[in-house]
Amino acid sequence: MRVQQSNRSEWASLRDALRDRGEFHDCVIADDEAAITQSNLISGSALYGRGGELRGRSVLVATASQLTTASALIELDGLARRMVICPPDFSLQHLPFVMEAAGADAIVSDRPIQHFGRTRSILFCPCSKAIAPGGEGGDAYYKTEWVLLTSGTTGVPKLVAHSLASLTGAIGPAENARTKVVWSTFYDIRRYGGLQILLRCVLTGASLALSSSREPTADFLARAAAHGITHISGTPSQWRRALMSPAAQLIAPEYVRLSGEIADQGILNALRASYPNARIVHAFASTEAGVAFEVKDGLAGFPASTLEGIAEVEMKVECGSLRIRSSRNASRYLGKDAPALKTDDGFVDTGDMLEQREGRYYFMGRRDGTINVGGLKVHPEEVEAVINQHPAVRTSLVRTKKSPVTGSLVIADVVLQRDPEPTRCNARSIQDDILLLCRESLSSYKVPAAINFIPALTVAESGKVLRRNA
Repeated sequence: MRVQQSNRSEWASLRDALRDRGEFHDCVIADDEAAITQSNLISGSALYGRGGELRGRSVLVATASQLTTASALIELDGLARRMVICPPDFSLQHLPFVMEAAGADAIVSDRPIQHFGRTRSILFCPCSKAIAPGGEGGDAYYKTEWVLLTSGTTGVPKLVAHSLASLTGAIGPAENARTKVVWSTFYDIRRYGGLQILLRCVLTGASLALSSSREPTADFLARAAAHGITHISGTPSQWRRALMSPAAQLIAPEYVRLSGEIADQGILNALRASYPNARIVHAFASTEAGVAFEVKDGLAGFPASTLEGIAEVEMKVECGSLRIRSSRNASRYLGKDAPALKTDDGFVDTGDMLEQREGRYYFMGRRDGTINVGGLKVHPEEVEAVINQHPAVRTSLVRTKKSPVTGSLVIADVVLQRDPEPTRCNARSIQDDILLLCRESLSSYKVPAAINFIPALTVAESGKVLRRNA
């Protein structure tokens, strides 16, 4: 059932992994309402004992609760032919497209069936936070295909197909089997970043405190502290929002992880100041490319030598874009007329643009997110990284505004550290300082034409800052 590869076991299913780690069966997965021990998940059922009816099917997992999602995924892996994981902001208007593209013939959910409207004939299997006897606890039947949804440029989601092996390729053995590890994450586990943490907990025998959209950030941090979390992850935007709360001091993590967005020096320094005893790590990963590498030196960007120094991961920079080829890559997009996920030579073009300076690569932004100022390209993230260096700035968002002269203008929305509504005199002084900093660090066409002070930035369900243009 298991094949040795890269000094770790490749399990046939998540239940197979749980059975293999018997010493950690008292570890729990918990949300703000309930908790499930991993031992319960080995032979019990969150599907009211009907899991056998889903054997060999393509199953849409569309649950309201992360905890029910976790129990359903563990129960279905190795049983279903395919699992399609719907994110929390999944729009039902895309349900027919997703079901057709995935060949879905069953839905697992904790919502009433009427919630899904009129769909084609399916088996609807309810899911519960309670674990009952009667689960399919035997050997795995299928190498289940895992499908994650990502936002497409047209609003229609892309269906990204993974295997358990590709999803867990970057997860090594438990770092210290003598130490109890308790993870938490701002991510939702129905997205790639959060799913990585769930899988890490299952495979390494760690407990997991899930976040909840129902909780204010301060309440979540207090609950994470009550669980005694030792490891925690999130996007830079989620971390900026968390550090604005006094409750951020309730936790004392040993390990802090960032991914999903560019980790600029400002947020890395802020985390180091807040958690001086923690290891601060930022990782590059994407739903299509998988986990590529980690940066552990506390600096933005990554050493150029990283491109050659990661086992089992090939990387190159072509036309300024980072490209990745490894066994952690997704296999393909699902659906009729779906685009190719990889280039002809097998690399995933991430669309993340890099610039090399003094032996180090820095992320400049997304290729499709540039602002065109009179024919010259501006990466918003590059300007934000400069603005965020100002000591009075908590975070910023750079966007475009239409201009009859240059086509677009660069505009910056800025959240200050403490005073969201500065006095007019103070505001002018801070604006002048920020503009001076930008002029010293950036080409003139990249300097914001206007700076607006706002109380907060909007963070999307994905954990990334919501970008908008005017």
